[in-house]
Amino acid sequence: MSVPYRRPIMAGNWKMYKTVAETCAFFEKFRPLVDHTSQCEIVVCPSFVSLQAAVTAAQNTPIEIGAQNLYWTREGAFTGEISAGMLAGVGCKWTLVTHSERRQYFGETDEDALKKITAALDAGLTPIYCVGELLEHRQAGKTHEVLESQCHGGFGELSAEQFAKVVLAYEPVWAIGTGKVATPEIAADAHQFIRSQIAARYGADLAKACRILYGGSVKPDNVKGLMAQQEIDGALVGGASLDPVSFAAIVNF
Repeated sequence: MSVPYRRPIMAGNWKMYKTVAETCAFFEKFRPLVDHTSQCEIVVCPSFVSLQAAVTAAQNTPIEIGAQNLYWTREGAFTGEISAGMLAGVGCKWTLVTHSERRQYFGETDEDALKKITAALDAGLTPIYCVGELLEHRQAGKTHEVLESQCHGGFGELSAEQFAKVVLAYEPVWAIGTGKVATPEIAADAHQFIRSQIAARYGADLAKACRILYGGSVKPDNVKGLMAQQEIDGALVGGASLDPVSFAAIVNF
């Protein structure tokens, strides 16, 4: 069975780090390190306050900017929230959806994810839908059960045409920010299972075409092993994306 080419994506999630000034300083160092990179798409997701500065700094480069979160309504009395249209308006092209920290600390659900994915697509943003199990789930042998539930809830009633524009990220929660990384084989097994869920819903062709990133303590010294796995289509990088040299080494794997 032939496997279609899936262009890798290297996405940096800065979480709650970097001021506007620090964002500008990052790009000044990062741009020349990746200016001629063509082997993958490069996405940087800074905080909301740094989005405009990042968009400006990334102009005329291969770097695109994403948000870390969004709200699903177009506008309204939702103090502190940011809509997909607002993100698109400042030049964002991507957005994370339901990162595990959003699930863990802010109670976001699969149902929330579906509404956010839909809002992102309606605004022309590419959503990166995050799924992954807790350590207790893996130890109990429930990884596939959790992933099946998250896929079912997050995909909801998305049409095949809508889903074709979605990127997934498998993030085992036990590997995020812990220094522990799933072995390439463990990650590939989870990616393969996720792809099976896509195939069951949308068919084999769309499953083979869908890009699934790995997230969880990705660093320059382990990215090549991960990317050697046919099932892994890139990385969602946390701490290592905060340093321009480190993130450039991952991008240029």
